[in-house]
Amino acid sequence: MFIKYISGKKKIFYSNNILIVNVLASLFLGIFEGLNITNKNLILFIFVGFLGCFSTFSSFIYQLFNLIREKKYLILLIYYAEVILLSFLFFCLGYFITLTFIN
Repeated sequence: MFIKYISGKKKIFYSNNILIVNVLASLFLGIFEGLNITNKNLILFIFVGFLGCFSTFSSFIYQLFNLIREKKYLILLIYYAEVILLSFLFFCLGYFITLTFIN
């Protein structure tokens, strides 16, 4: 419901549900990385299993392909940079929040 409310507002960025899911997955990845989990099976389950399924890399690539097909090259570049930058920033945010409040 909150995601629908946000997406109805005037857009500054080319955001969509794929972007939101990838950014949230990066935030969770940063949080789990900050927890410094040593159990290899749990790491595989969380990082590869849950977060790998939760984030939607193939959908991201498909969205980029659709933008190329629609000849929206500027939006493609903005969207690509936006996903990479926001995902990295939210990973760092999750990591440093975890280090600050948990450790």
